[in-house]
Amino acid sequence: MTDIDWARLRAAATDAMRHAYAPYSTFPVGAAALVDDGRVVVGCNVENAAYGVTLCAECGVVSSLHATGGGRIVALSCVDATGEPLMPCGRCRQLLWEHGGPECLIESKSRPLRMAELLPHAFGVEDLEAVTGETPVPVVPERLAAWRGRGTVFVHPDMSAGQQVWTAYWERSAGDDADAETGVLEEAPSWDDPAEAITWGLARTPRVVVVDATGTIFWAGEGEPPMEIPVRWS
Repeated sequence: MTDIDWARLRAAATDAMRHAYAPYSTFPVGAAALVDDGRVVVGCNVENAAYGVTLCAECGVVSSLHATGGGRIVALSCVDATGEPLMPCGRCRQLLWEHGGPECLIESKSRPLRMAELLPHAFGVEDLEAVTGETPVPVVPERLAAWRGRGTVFVHPDMSAGQQVWTAYWERSAGDDADAETGVLEEAPSWDDPAEAITWGLARTPRVVVVDATGTIFWAGEGEPPMEIPVRWS
């Protein structure tokens, strides 16, 4: 979809602006977006006595987008009280990136601008996928959250249904509070790949030690290996 009727979008944004609720700033804003299926969705700013929960016009656009069937935003016009193009704030640029992506066009006084120009180096879903992949980020139980960064995780092989697997346990260090929970803080599930057990451990503490089937000890934690465990797991 390359032909964008900017005059139509601006007119729709201006009409939405007239419905804005802006008693505190007296700065009404309207926005209108073209969706990839051809429909137009609109929004206006809605202020609040608690200023921090004010809704920008672009928030209304995104809500309307999904309330009317979803899709992707192709182009957006945001206007001020005079009907002139207005740049989305930083927060709304992130919203528009999520629902329009880097090629979404935003009307400006000089020319339409791509979201990639308005929000370079944006944070997007690919950043989440780069970390999590298909494996959920290991979660530390709430009751143990205060222990994060303390103790040691020991990763070791085990047997399950006649097959070698890898598991781990998170142990309280001897130097921790005398009246705190003693011994093993948490036992891990089992995995086929030791790397997953190590990831589980690093979500809990920077001290992760691997003990292989021969009893050899390796360092798999953060930073340089300590003197007592000089060999790094690879």
